[in-house]
Amino acid sequence: MLFLEVKNVSVKVGREKVVDDVSFSIKKGENVAIIGPNGSGKTTLLRALLGSVRYQGEVIWHEKPIIGYVPQKFDFDKTVPFTVEEFFLVYSRKSKGFWFPSHSALKEIRKCLSYVKAEHLIKKNLGEISHGELQRVLIAQAVFERPNILLLDEPTASVDVEGERTIYYLVREMVKDFSLTSIIISHDLHVVHDFADRVICLNRKMLCEGTPRAVLNKENLGELYGGDITVYKHEHK
Repeated sequence: MLFLEVKNVSVKVGREKVVDDVSFSIKKGENVAIIGPNGSGKTTLLRALLGSVRYQGEVIWHEKPIIGYVPQKFDFDKTVPFTVEEFFLVYSRKSKGFWFPSHSALKEIRKCLSYVKAEHLIKKNLGEISHGELQRVLIAQAVFERPNILLLDEPTASVDVEGERTIYYLVREMVKDFSLTSIIISHDLHVVHDFADRVICLNRKMLCEGTPRAVLNKENLGELYGGDITVYKHEHK
């Protein structure tokens, strides 16, 4: 069952076309990874799906999208004394109530945080937690709205290798437990191989797509990233 169709989507920034005539479809429950070099239009394409940039072409949702979004960067004033719990209440689209939240809302916040092993952060100030902890909170907040699709833009940027593996493992478990469709942008090809059902190779134009086994080879990666690429087999535990 199709969940999303993208037909001939192009995005211009000024006179420059940063996404050029991209088409693909995603099935309900499918996990899709978008890979490509810096400046290849990956984040811009994600923003087109979010409806936050103007584009030409069509984005067709076959089911009303309830989107959970984890940005690559989350800028905020670290001096503002918001706790993690208050962050959920402020940024929620649901009418949960900030000053007098219901018991069920607070219980749901704890449940989402527990999925990413971050329940202990609930009363900590947002500006005092580490970057890796913040990423966990952002992922938990993204599923707080009970989405049916999760969009993740390099969710482990600036996280150390061990933290990166942990976050991807948690995301994979949440996608499974919540029966989500997901689109993830990542530079870690090993994680992409383990996480994705299908890979889209983007460098302004779509250069290739298919299963990780079919796509992640020397020829395709050489065309995508340029130069002579060596592919090593590596297993994450």
